[in-house]
Amino acid sequence: MEKKRIIKTKSIVTGHLEKIGAKVLDDFSSVITDIIKGHQGIYALFKKDRLYYVGLARDLKRRINAHNKDRHQNKWTHFSLYIIRKEEHIKEIESLVLRIAYPAGNKIKGNLKRSNDLRPLLKSKLKDQWIKQLDGIIGHKTRSDGKISKVKIKKSDGRPLQGYFSTGKSIYANYKNKEYRAFVFSNGRIKVNGKIFNSPSMAGMEVTKKIKLNGWKFWKYKDKNGELVYIDKLRNNR
Repeated sequence: MEKKRIIKTKSIVTGHLEKIGAKVLDDFSSVITDIIKGHQGIYALFKKDRLYYVGLARDLKRRINAHNKDRHQNKWTHFSLYIIRKEEHIKEIESLVLRIAYPAGNKIKGNLKRSNDLRPLLKSKLKDQWIKQLDGIIGHKTRSDGKISKVKIKKSDGRPLQGYFSTGKSIYANYKNKEYRAFVFSNGRIKVNGKIFNSPSMAGMEVTKKIKLNGWKFWKYKDKNGELVYIDKLRNNR
């Protein structure tokens, strides 16, 4: 039987020191130099157990030492460092840590330049799943023989005013002593405040900012006599 060939991949991180007291840099500087001399990587500064700052450096020891004299002075007590095998990985790893941890000492958020934002894809797939679930709830009905058949959905579903005004019509409302006007297109869509809505209730909620409203008894239209009457009358006349 032929044995499977095991392919060994090289590690990105080739060495690390974690939670080392800052005093070591002063008292045993030569030892630290011998260990990390000539290496590049990522380092992290801690205030006791809390992450304070993350950075990258081609000369780790020199960079960490510099933070004993700059704006980070006296703001950290321990440090960790991670030697990275290839320099091209350093910036991306630093950005990843910054975006996850949000250290207090870092002013700039990590930038993932070559990474695609998957939020639009997630939104699209969630929408597809939502539609499937909705179809499962209201898109089918049980026949007398026990089998499932699809419900034929009318084009007017979701646009209750479709078919009432073949050439379009203005509708009106008075709310808190202020007059509002909207326009109903022939397809039932309603335009108000520059926005398009499918139902009179949603259009009315745009005006009132309420989370619930009966649009049929909120909007009025001019009948053949020119009088303003609630659009609810349309349903009674159909």
